[in-house]
Amino acid sequence: MTRQIQVDLTPEEYHDPALLRRRCGVAGEEPLRILRRTLDCRRRNVLYHCTVEVGPPDPAAALASAPPRYEPLRPDAPRVVIVGAGPAGLFAALRCLERGLKPVIVERGQPVERRKLDIAALGRSRVVDPDSNWCFGEGGAGTYSDGKLYTRSTKRGDVGAVLRAFVAHGADPDIMLDAHAHIGTDRLSPIIAAMRRTIEGCGGEYHFGCRVENLIVEDGVVHGVVDRSGTRFEGIAVLLATGHSARDIYQLFHRRGWRLEPKPFALGVRVEHPQELINRIQYHGAGYSPLLPPAAYSLTAQAAGHGVFSFCMCPGGVIVPAATGAGQQVVNGMSNAHRSSPYANSGIAVTVGLSDVEGDDLFALLRFQQEVEGRMFHAVGDTIAAPAQRLTDFLGRRSSSRLNNSNYLGPTVSAPLHELLPPFVVESLVAGFKEFDRKMHGFVTGEASLLAVESRTSSPVRIPRDSETLQHPQLQGLYPCGEGAGYAGGIVSAALDGIRCADAVSLQR
Repeated sequence: MTRQIQVDLTPEEYHDPALLRRRCGVAGEEPLRILRRTLDCRRRNVLYHCTVEVGPPDPAAALASAPPRYEPLRPDAPRVVIVGAGPAGLFAALRCLERGLKPVIVERGQPVERRKLDIAALGRSRVVDPDSNWCFGEGGAGTYSDGKLYTRSTKRGDVGAVLRAFVAHGADPDIMLDAHAHIGTDRLSPIIAAMRRTIEGCGGEYHFGCRVENLIVEDGVVHGVVDRSGTRFEGIAVLLATGHSARDIYQLFHRRGWRLEPKPFALGVRVEHPQELINRIQYHGAGYSPLLPPAAYSLTAQAAGHGVFSFCMCPGGVIVPAATGAGQQVVNGMSNAHRSSPYANSGIAVTVGLSDVEGDDLFALLRFQQEVEGRMFHAVGDTIAAPAQRLTDFLGRRSSSRLNNSNYLGPTVSAPLHELLPPFVVESLVAGFKEFDRKMHGFVTGEASLLAVESRTSSPVRIPRDSETLQHPQLQGLYPCGEGAGYAGGIVSAALDGIRCADAVSLQR
């Protein structure tokens, strides 16, 4: 009989099959499988909390957990136009296949193979291609932001279904085990390409290099989109999954008089530490084991009337220039699968609401975001160099006479971030860093660096939708979706929102 047990394992017990079986009390050749694992670093003795299944696999459970099978579409399958090939758009497309709908993906950027070349060219020329960069292109911003596959919400949908789809397209099956699953940027690109092959192989369509500039609307019903070349893409519905940086879509809505809403977001910096230092802190010095992965952290604080929090923490990672247009300086973080860089980095962001900025119109928060990005760009001589400051100098309100080494993919320039960032952001970060140091003694150190600006945490504008039909209140047949519409905050939550919108289209037709 199959049974499940909960067990705490040392790293040595976890990685040694004989010790694992002994710790679980399993004798002989009885099958044993780890179903779930969470690494707990809160105490000096670091442990894996594991759910272990003992006994022969349950065929019914295995069938229920199998990835979906995608069949070729009928020639007359209804067409659904999906704007954006990020996680929301990709998983909406895969769900459309399951529902017998033909996904027609319209993407402003390039396939991952070409996108890599455009990003490499950015590193050489220091000039941003506004349609193919670290944020825009096949896979969206998530392709180059580490491949973290977790969400704080457990009510958005079947997270396991998203993970199974990734595994079916080439991800390591171990992502099914981890509470904080991670693929790695280097492995995510071929997985995204494999999803494209599935979608095209079943009859779906991709159209790259097609920036959408208008919707086709008749009597309040959306029938498709028009790209900048004038090409029309029509279908029974349009899923708008453009990502958090497609500001031109918000301008389109504003020009056409379609409803938008301001949405609170967060803005701050990337903090970078030597990975070995984070390991010592999290694994309690002598408690560190080479059997453990590079250490991560998750921190929150209430400071100066604002929330301050870490997000997109990248152990063994690098920092990348993530601007999507001229006159912007934006940073983001990523890690490859092995997280082998000698540096750890994390976004540290401060919540920003309408009461924090000038104006109360729907673009007030977007203007604030743009103004800070422009100020950082000009502070480093109008380049993609990252303005940087040692953490201890930031707290001391002084410029850094020298900078630490950094894994930023570009040059860094010493800049007084305590003067360049908005005052309430500075005050919140100062108080937040002090609180983080109380929680992780050693976090505040001269070895840590701040790079700015981390501003694309989420969209500062929301495209509203009906809570039941998921359609825009003024535009029947338009389904705002994912991060760009303001309904997701990461790969998994965006993927789940894409699935939900595809299901809504299927129900409405």
